[in-house]
Amino acid sequence: MKLWGRKIFVVLVSVLTLGLYVPPTYVHTDAAENNEMAPEDHEGSYAASNGEIIPQDEPAPIPESNYEMDSEEDYIHMITEQAKEQTLNKMGPRIVKKVDTDMTNDILPKIEEVVEMILEEVGEEELPYYEITEELTPGYGEKIFNLYNYKTGEELAKFHVRRDKRPGEGYWFNFHYHLNDDDFVKHHSIGEIYWEKNTPPKWMS
Repeated sequence: MKLWGRKIFVVLVSVLTLGLYVPPTYVHTDAAENNEMAPEDHEGSYAASNGEIIPQDEPAPIPESNYEMDSEEDYIHMITEQAKEQTLNKMGPRIVKKVDTDMTNDILPKIEEVVEMILEEVGEEELPYYEITEELTPGYGEKIFNLYNYKTGEELAKFHVRRDKRPGEGYWFNFHYHLNDDDFVKHHSIGEIYWEKNTPPKWMS
């Protein structure tokens, strides 16, 4: 009788508790309120600031200021930085080591000024299409970089450095640029740096 009594008791308890226990559903809500929701809990969604879960295909609201490109100046700054870096790469570490002060104080600021001046005349709509060429001319070639419109392929300006040997003085580096306006004929001076009487090494060496 005792064995049968135990079995009946187990069956009764099972029947009475069936469906009565439901796991709590408020776990994620609490986590969201505490900003502790793990990314994997809602894959493909994100939590809004009020704790609401929003599907990922609905874009999150972004403040108006983040859309605006205060970036005409930023874009010009980016290109001028590339231009200065390209100039140093062209000169090469052996030359830069000796003329670093003159490059930093005189030539690079002037290159930055000229590039800014040229790009400011382009116009805001066309500005994003302008960039500088990245291939360098080693050896003794003059080319540093060209400023061009990659959409049209049109070159706007060419920046060069030439080696000048002057009798009794030695070698000078002559930095200049050419403009599309006159078919790249006229030399527009940027500045000069004195080397010495001995022949300078090749570019990029």
